[in-house]
Amino acid sequence: MTDDDRVFKALADPTRRSLLDRLFTRDGQTLTELESELEMTRFGVMKHLRILEEAGLVVARKSGREKLHYLNAVPIRLIHDRWIDKYTERRVSALVDLKNELEQGQ
Repeated sequence: MTDDDRVFKALADPTRRSLLDRLFTRDGQTLTELESELEMTRFGVMKHLRILEEAGLVVARKSGREKLHYLNAVPIRLIHDRWIDKYTERRVSALVDLKNELEQGQ
């Protein structure tokens, strides 16, 4: 499995995206803090964090008895540069703008 595959797999799950959003809002959270707003077991959250770590999206560091989790946005940026940036030509941007305008008019 390539690095891109790991990142896409990690980002495919809404729970993992939620964890990344929470770390974006406040970096350096413990497992207890991260699991507090999720309706799943501690082990379920640990499994999601492990997948995020394997993809390089989360880095964990021990601080005394606590393990703090930090967002690493570099893999997302690499995906952006490789897969998204090249599709942001004017025509595509114009179509996205049109789509948004049509959806707002509903």
